[in-house]
Amino acid sequence: MHSSQHDETRERRRAAEIAGRLLDWYAESARDLPWRRTRDPYRIWVSEIMLQQTRVETVIPYFERWMKQFPTLEALAAAPQEEVLKAWEGLGYYARARNLHAAVQEVVARYGGEVPDDPEAVASLKGVGPYTAGAILSIAFNRPVPAVDGNVLRVMARLYAIADDIARPATRRVVEELVRAMIPPGRASEFNQALMDLGAVICTPRRPRCLLCPVRELCEAWKAGRVGELPVKGRARAPRPVERVAAWVEQEGRLLIVRRPQEGLLAGLWELPGGDVPAGLAPEETLRTLLRDALGAEVEVGEHLVDVRHVFTHLVWHVRCYRAALAPGCKVAEGEEVRWVAPEALGEYAFPAIYNKLLGLIRADR
Repeated sequence: MHSSQHDETRERRRAAEIAGRLLDWYAESARDLPWRRTRDPYRIWVSEIMLQQTRVETVIPYFERWMKQFPTLEALAAAPQEEVLKAWEGLGYYARARNLHAAVQEVVARYGGEVPDDPEAVASLKGVGPYTAGAILSIAFNRPVPAVDGNVLRVMARLYAIADDIARPATRRVVEELVRAMIPPGRASEFNQALMDLGAVICTPRRPRCLLCPVRELCEAWKAGRVGELPVKGRARAPRPVERVAAWVEQEGRLLIVRRPQEGLLAGLWELPGGDVPAGLAPEETLRTLLRDALGAEVEVGEHLVDVRHVFTHLVWHVRCYRAALAPGCKVAEGEEVRWVAPEALGEYAFPAIYNKLLGLIRADR
């Protein structure tokens, strides 16, 4: 046998040994999560979208409420966007909810309401990237497809001592092929979930619990004493600061709110009227200009009420909120994007977290 064939056979054996140990460990130690008590592709899909950039403990109550409200794919597809965004409120990264809503409508229209189990069809759905497609196909349909998220990248970088930057697409492709080769026949669903659990519970980013790891003796990083150095991850850029202003405009006990555009950051959510302050301009003057341009309204800007700050992945918002009054004889009519809302009805509208915080602070103050 040539040495390359010999190496290949040894690698296959090692991969099979890792997979076997992981499956045994998972059978004993799997986390009991609500979306695991089902093979319903819709429920698995919703859980995966919610779990993007959000911790499991945060997701569980949202997932349970969501399933009461939208128990089937058809129920979600038929719901108005406003209701979907309201149910998502507080989970952040709202494009996830809008894409999911659009994608289930596509499943109803194109596939008769059945989530397809074809890799190309699943991957073409809105908001479904390679990881989510892999998770749906493997977990719900037991298809032998890798589902490589941050947890899996970290586990595999340590198991195989991969020193390349895991933020690079080329490294992800290497890991995907390693996982694909490791999936035991007929057991893709459990295997992919076992890998995810290992990353979430044992092979954590900081202070991994190597002594409890079922595959420790097979881990290249552990054997070489390099667990702490891996994975290698490129440095993220610091978020860019953005100064914003907002107006608290009341009339006859109702508060003026406006809807954000249907594209871009926090699309389709409600907020107080206002916007970004260009560098070097005074916030009060900017607020007057913004309300004139957006609503055709002349306002008198009054006291400064509160400042709030919110960190997004790539931006940090600082919002200064002022009390403002419409100039005498000036009116703002309601429409699709503009509402006068009684304080007790504000809860019916989906606001970004920063505006919920702002409304909460002002109302607590009064």
